[in-house]
Amino acid sequence: MTIAIVTDSTSDLSAQLCADLGLVSVPLYVLFDGKMHKDGIEITPADLFAGLKAGKKTPSTSQPSPAEFAEVYTKALATANHVLSIHISGQMSGTVGSARLAAQDFGDRVTVIDSKSVSMGLGMRVLRALDLINMGKTVPEIVAELERVSQHADIRFTVDTLDFLRINGRIGGAQALLGSLLNIKPILTVKNGRVESAGRVRGHKKAMQDLMDHVRKYAAQHGGARAAFLSTPGGEAYLQEVRAGLAGLQLDDLGDHPIGAVVATHAGPGTIGVTLEPLHT
Repeated sequence: MTIAIVTDSTSDLSAQLCADLGLVSVPLYVLFDGKMHKDGIEITPADLFAGLKAGKKTPSTSQPSPAEFAEVYTKALATANHVLSIHISGQMSGTVGSARLAAQDFGDRVTVIDSKSVSMGLGMRVLRALDLINMGKTVPEIVAELERVSQHADIRFTVDTLDFLRINGRIGGAQALLGSLLNIKPILTVKNGRVESAGRVRGHKKAMQDLMDHVRKYAAQHGGARAAFLSTPGGEAYLQEVRAGLAGLQLDDLGDHPIGAVVATHAGPGTIGVTLEPLHT
């Protein structure tokens, strides 16, 4: 059986990587400066933050329509027997809902999966699904394995300010951190598909140390880890410091993945993070 994979732009898998791997990524939208822009195609985080600095209104985001997914599924099923459609948490976006509505018109040929994550939390699930396809696994086997891995997967990140998450209503259980003292950096995670608080520290150096300590602890618990590193503009140098501090640790390193415009709309500038999965399945 030939299985095609469809995801969305919040996976933060680059257009080049998707093309190289034969993945289809459906873009979400950023409403900014009076126009709808396709994530990763018509707008970047740098565009957003430059516009905000110039005084433009805070952007908002929107999911693709069911019709857009139906078009992608039709094209994919012209050459594949089945489509696995893997998306951002339904607690953060209506994207997976649009995908499910579209899938109803394709019988049992499309399987839609809520990753219950975002950014490379989603992206790593997509890459694992591709590995499983290449191993000859069936759709039910792939779905079961992704569910099992998601129970042990982890995403941990820190933002410069909670304002972006608050304004866009994606703050989830991290609400209690609002109004923190100056220079307090929130440590955040994603649990059950929502952004939740994982603690708070004072200043960037302690935030970076928290990320390093967390990766080491996770790797020790799981006998190693697959890891992907994330940042928005303003966070790149901090991320490299985190990487340097993890030198020598047993990691299956999936590289640095700049956070796209949709996720950056909610995270803001200066965000850094790491997504983790067990090394051995």
